Amino acid sequence: MHSPLSVAGAFAVASTLPLVWRREYLRPVAAVVLGASAASLLTGQVVLVTTSFAALYTLYALGRVLPRQSTGALAVGSVVTVGVVYLATDSLDDIPWPAAIVAVLAAIGLGDARRVVESAGRTEAAAAERQNETLTRLTAVQREQAVMRERARIARELHDVVAHSVSMIAVQAETAPYTMEELSPEARAGYTEIAKTAREALVEMRRLLSVLRADAKPEPEAANAPQPRLDRLPDLIDQHRGAGGAVDLAVHGDPRALSTTVELSAYRIVQEALTNARRHAPGAEVRVDLTYLPDRLAVRVRDGGASAPTMVLNREGAAPRTAVLDPSGAAGDAGRTRMEPVPGAPGGPDAASGPGGAAGAGGGHGLVGMRERATMLGGRFSAGPATEGGFLVEAELPLTREENPTREPGSQAPPDGGRTQG
Repeated sequence: MHSPLSVAGAFAVASTLPLVWRREYLRPVAAVVLGASAASLLTGQVVLVTTSFAALYTLYALGRVLPRQSTGALAVGSVVTVGVVYLATDSLDDIPWPAAIVAVLAAIGLGDARRVVESAGRTEAAAAERQNETLTRLTAVQREQAVMRERARIARELHDVVAHSVSMIAVQAETAPYTMEELSPEARAGYTEIAKTAREALVEMRRLLSVLRADAKPEPEAANAPQPRLDRLPDLIDQHRGAGGAVDLAVHGDPRALSTTVELSAYRIVQEALTNARRHAPGAEVRVDLTYLPDRLAVRVRDGGASAPTMVLNREGAAPRTAVLDPSGAAGDAGRTRMEPVPGAPGGPDAASGPGGAAGAGGGHGLVGMRERATMLGGRFSAGPATEGGFLVEAELPLTREENPTREPGSQAPPDGGRTQG
């Protein structure tokens, strides 16, 4: 047994101790370790297991970090060194020279193979990360485009409503001097200025509409028809029944004529909800509730559900019946379009489905379009799985001051924030 204080022991310490710093200074450490191992063999010292293991481990570590050409040069140099040791000394006479060469090449080869595997893993991880980032950006762009398309569609619909009102202003202002006697020159000039301003507003609205239609796809001829109001809701119900759906319509409160904007928004919300029910819960029973309140119109559409899983918008925001929407469309969980699969929740959103998101007569973008219509009026909107099963869509559309004559000046909204019950 060799004493640790022997020359072989000193070479063993010199070839193993530097490995403590191999992670920080691999190349200098490898030079010291391999140099000490080669010196031990060339001086005829007894081959110790620690010295041999340190040399082989160092070759393996170098194979992990060196490029392929450098690894080849290291292998050639190591084989030449082993051959010189066999020719010049008898240190390795107890070990067959093929075994020594195989051990050296195996250590370097294992290191190189590990480098290839790790490099492939890093490349795959980087590619997956880039793909995820690309998909995230693409999803965000598609969602933004869907919102912008829906807003443009809503603006085109509202153009007809506003243009009609402005045209009436212009006509009445132009005819006032001829139908009203004893108008002062100042009044005549005022009516003339009103008519001129109204005509200019119509021209600007037409320009705005041309901008909105510049990048839009050609719309069907049905888009040029008069914008629907709630009096056409029974026809929409009949269309849904004709497509094989079961739907009940219930009207609560005191029905009355509302502004075209409110009625159009309510009609479109019901239309999109029925379309989603046909797509995600075909054959399910659907109930539509319209509630006329003093200061708002509440719309509630619930389907009975289907067994197939579907995609729903903001599962967390579906617990409360009504979610407050910021006018900018960026506040609250209800404004988010995070999507996750929820079993048994039909009527899921078409937030990212593009123009065909709500196939059918609506031609809108599912929950995105419903939310935008409610937000446009400063109202509330929520959608998600109903507690009693199925999928529930609720919207509350505030009425204008003129449409709320029964409300006393200075009175406040109900303490529940206008939340629809039931």
